[in-house]
Amino acid sequence: MVRCGSVWFRKYGNFIDNLRLFTRGGSGGMGYPRLGGEGGKGGDVWVVAHKKMTLKQLKDKYPQKRFVAGEGANSCVNALKGSRGKDCEIPVPVGISVTDENGKIIGELSKEKDRILVAEGGLGGKLLTNFLPLKGQKRVIHLDLKLIADIGLVGFPNAGKSSLLSQVSHAKPAIADYAFTTLQPELGKIVYNDFRQISVADLPGLIEGAHMNKGMGHKFLKHIERTRQLLFVVDISGFQLSSQTQYRTAFETIILLTKELELYKEELQTKPALLAVNKMDLPGAQDMFHVLMNQLQNPKDFLHLFKKNMIPERTVEFQHIIPISAITGEGIEELKNYIRKSLDEHANQENGAYHKKQLLNLQISNTISYNEPPPKNGVTSKIDVI
Repeated sequence: MVRCGSVWFRKYGNFIDNLRLFTRGGSGGMGYPRLGGEGGKGGDVWVVAHKKMTLKQLKDKYPQKRFVAGEGANSCVNALKGSRGKDCEIPVPVGISVTDENGKIIGELSKEKDRILVAEGGLGGKLLTNFLPLKGQKRVIHLDLKLIADIGLVGFPNAGKSSLLSQVSHAKPAIADYAFTTLQPELGKIVYNDFRQISVADLPGLIEGAHMNKGMGHKFLKHIERTRQLLFVVDISGFQLSSQTQYRTAFETIILLTKELELYKEELQTKPALLAVNKMDLPGAQDMFHVLMNQLQNPKDFLHLFKKNMIPERTVEFQHIIPISAITGEGIEELKNYIRKSLDEHANQENGAYHKKQLLNLQISNTISYNEPPPKNGVTSKIDVI
C-alpha cells in the first residue's frame, strides 16, 4: 500500500477472478437401534464473504481446492443423540457469484459476512433411515468474482485510464504508448482530506465487438456490472486501435462504447455515468472539445453518420462532463469532486426511494389487515383506527 499526499492506493497483482472447487458435506453419524439413539447430522459447507480476502489467497492457502465438512458423531450409550459435525467455511472476497457445474446460480455474496450453503451434511442414523447414516452432499462449485467498486473506468485502449488512475490515486500502474496496457483489473482508492474513501476500478480497455467476447470482452464487461457508477474516459483526439482499423472521433468513441455496453447488457446503460475528456493538453484540444460538447448536446443530429447497427437504442446522459489532462493534472481535482458529488447525490436518491417503498409497503400491509374478514371460529378484538 502506498500513501502519497491525501490519497491511498492499493494495487492487486496476479489477479484471479474465478475458481473451481470441490465441496462435500459431512456424513451423518450411526444411530443406536437398540436404544433408539440418533446419530449426529454431518456438517455443512458454507461460502462466506470477507472484506480482506482474495481468490488468489484462497487458492494459495488451499491448493487442493477441496472442502469437506466434519462427520456427525455416532450415537452411543453415553450420548444417545450424537453431536453435529463441524461446519466447513470457505472464505471468499465480497462480490462473488457462486454457480454449480451447470452454470446455475446458487447465490451471490454482496457484503461482508454474507453466507451461502453449498453442500449440506447428511442426516444421522435414525428410525426413518433404519438407523443408518446418510452421506453428505457432493458439489462442484464455481466462484466468479465481479469486481465491486464505486467507480468503473470505461474506455477504449490508450484513452488514458491508467494515467488518470495514477493522477487521482498517485498509483504507478503500467503506462505505455501501445494498446492494452491494462490486461487485468487494477483497484485504487481515493481518500479525501476528510478520510472519505471512494474505490476506483481501472478495467481492461474495450474494443469494438467486446460484447461478442472479442479482446478482453466479457472479462471486462462482467466486472463493470458491479460498479456503482461509470466514468467514461475518452481521448479528445479520438482513437485508432491500429493502422488496419478505422479512426474514431471522441464522439464516435462515446457512441461505440455505449453500444458495446448495450449489446452486452442493457441495464449497464442505466448506471449513472460521468465523462472525463482526456488529453486536453494536446494542440487544438479546446476547439475539439467545443465540437464534442455540441455533438453531445444534440446527439440525434449526428447519428446519421453511423451505420444503423452501431447506433445505441439510447444515448448516455452524463451527470457531469469534465475536461482533464492526466499528464498535466488539469481538471483532476474537479473530477474528484464531481465523482464524490455524483455518488452522494445518487446515494440520497436511493435512500429516499427505499424509504418511500417501505412506507408504501407499510400502508398496503395496514390496509390489508384492516380489511381482512374475522376468522370463522376465532376470537376478535375491536380495533379503533384514529
